[in-house]
Amino acid sequence: MKTKITSFLTAAVLSVLALANSSFAEAESGFYDKDHIRGFVSFGTDFRIMHDDFQSYVNHLAFVKGGHTVSTDEGDVFYSGGKMKYKTFDDYYLGLHAIFGAQYKQFQTWIDVNFMPTQISERPSNTYTAEAYDANGDVLHMKFPLYDVKWYSYGADWMFGWKLFGENTFINLIPAVGFGFNLINIHFASNFEVTDLNGGETYNFRNRYYSAMATTVNSELEGRLEFDHLALGVYVGYRFVRYNELSVEGKELVNTEYIGDDTDNNGDTFFLGLRLTWIFHSDWQTKQENKL
Repeated sequence: MKTKITSFLTAAVLSVLALANSSFAEAESGFYDKDHIRGFVSFGTDFRIMHDDFQSYVNHLAFVKGGHTVSTDEGDVFYSGGKMKYKTFDDYYLGLHAIFGAQYKQFQTWIDVNFMPTQISERPSNTYTAEAYDANGDVLHMKFPLYDVKWYSYGADWMFGWKLFGENTFINLIPAVGFGFNLINIHFASNFEVTDLNGGETYNFRNRYYSAMATTVNSELEGRLEFDHLALGVYVGYRFVRYNELSVEGKELVNTEYIGDDTDNNGDTFFLGLRLTWIFHSDWQTKQENKL
C-alpha cells in the first residue's frame, strides 16, 4: 500500500515540476515560456455530504460485532457479543485541504492533499457483558473491554483546471477534474474474534486502526475573486471513491461470518467549501517589477 502511495505522489509531483521548468520543452520552442509560470498554495475547508451508500458502508463496518473465545481448564468457551449502545455516524463531516500547484496562462495543475478530523462514537462503558452456555446449558457471563469506535480518511488528488475568464481577471470560474487515492481507517469496538470463511482461520481485532485504500476521481467548480497575490474561492463538487475490501490482520473482513459479501464499498461525497489561495509572481512579473 505504501509503495502505491509513494509511486502516485512521486509521479504527481514530478509532473507538476515538469510544468515549472524546461524539462519537456525549451522556451525557444514556442510551446511555453517558463518565465510566465506562477506557483500557488491554497488552504481550504469544505462540508462533505456522504452518499447514502457511504454512510451505510461506514456504519456497517465500524460496528461489526463478533464474539470472544476464552480458554478454561474444561476447554475453550465461546462468548457471543452482547448489546453495545453506540451512536451511529452522521452522513456529513468536515474536509480539510492543503494544495500545492502551478499555473501557466489559464491552465492550472495542483496536488490536493485532503484529510478530516476523526469521527468518534464514544464507548458507552469501559466493558460490556457477553454470554456463553456451559455443558449443562446454564448461562455464563463475562465482561470484555470496549473502545471508542472511530474512523477518518485522508488522501491526495492530482487536479487539472482551466480559468474560463482569462489568466488574471478579478472574477473567474475554474472547472477542474483529477484523480488520486484515499484511505479510510476504522477502529472497532472490542477485540472481537472472527473466522475467515475461505480458510477457516480465526483471528482477533486489536486495539488499533485498520485501513482500506481506494482510487478516486474528483471534479469541482470554483468561483474565485482574485486580488493579485491573494484569491478567495467558493467551490462545489463531487468525489467518486471505491474502496478495496477492509483487511483485518491480513484477512479481508468481507470473508467473515459477520460481514458476508453484501458491502458496497462506496465512498462518494458531495462537497461545498471555501479556499484561500496565495499566488506567487512569475519570473517575468518579478523582472518587470525590478525594472521599475
